[in-house]
Amino acid sequence: MLKEAKLALEDGTILKGEGFGFETIKTGEVVFATGMTGYVESLTDPSYKGQILMSTYPLQGNYGISRDWFQSDGIKAEGFVVREQNKYPSHRLSKENLPDFLDEYQIPGISGIDTRYLTLKIRRHGAMKGAISTEEIEDAELLKLVSEQKNIEDIDLVGTVAVKKPKIIGEELKHRAVILDCGIKKNSIDSLLKRGIGVVVLPYNTGYKEILDYDPEALLVSSGPGNPTRVTEAAKTVKNLSEKLPISGICLGHQIISLAFGAKINKMKFGHRGINQPVKNLITGKVTITSQNHGFTVDADSCKDLPIKINQVNLNDGTPEGIEHEELPISSVQYHPEAGPGPNDSDNYFDSFLKVLKEY
Repeated sequence: MLKEAKLALEDGTILKGEGFGFETIKTGEVVFATGMTGYVESLTDPSYKGQILMSTYPLQGNYGISRDWFQSDGIKAEGFVVREQNKYPSHRLSKENLPDFLDEYQIPGISGIDTRYLTLKIRRHGAMKGAISTEEIEDAELLKLVSEQKNIEDIDLVGTVAVKKPKIIGEELKHRAVILDCGIKKNSIDSLLKRGIGVVVLPYNTGYKEILDYDPEALLVSSGPGNPTRVTEAAKTVKNLSEKLPISGICLGHQIISLAFGAKINKMKFGHRGINQPVKNLITGKVTITSQNHGFTVDADSCKDLPIKINQVNLNDGTPEGIEHEELPISSVQYHPEAGPGPNDSDNYFDSFLKVLKEY
């Protein structure tokens, strides 16, 4: 017997489909991602905390679930919206199917949705507050839950996904970097470890003096969810360490570093979420296809009189994709060089991180 599910949006739209996963009701910002693969990595990406994820690719679940693909300790998205979900996956590494995966982490899913229609609606009107229900609930009550939730820019999300206490990995390795954890992905850690860089993962609100106590050779400010202007502690830490360590940032970390030097942040209409975003390096002229997942961007105009300069841009809309300090060994990128999911074209960002670490 099919289980009815509902997806309600803040403009009053209610879409009905088949429920799968856990029986519950969840609210969040409804966003879309364009990758043809990578649903496991996306669902477990801490940057999707507070959001209901919709995949534009119509078939999800066909290759199942493996913990080898996790980017955190479990699902972080609030819900999953798909056109069609496959209950009988085929992959040598698969250990369970998509419905069981969502059920395990108490996340609702809805299938049978016209995802093309919903994608066009979000592109036209912007990302919207929403609620997904796999339980019985009246339409009016579901819409009330949507209207009562806060906008994502007003929610403190980083603290819900960051580590609560220090975590040391690869202590035996030659080099050491501190990761200021705003929602770090496993692939980012692995990218450093395979280059001989051990990491100390610290909570996002760790003070600069405590960071220096670990005697790191560099600092990486990680990716993560939500509004960077709410992560004021991290921006202060970056500023305090700016003349003491090489500093790099990824996604939210890029925005935090930019804030630390006086840049402004804008909320995007529907963001960049996918694995095929073209980025041009303004110094070399090289174009790279990148993995991205963000709904905020650095305001390019606000950087004009600052010591940080934009060195990479998105070729689709011209938004900043990288910055570099004029004098200090500080740089950051808006995209995800660690991929997971996505192409590995920009993996050399971590080679640059290692090079700066050694030279400083």
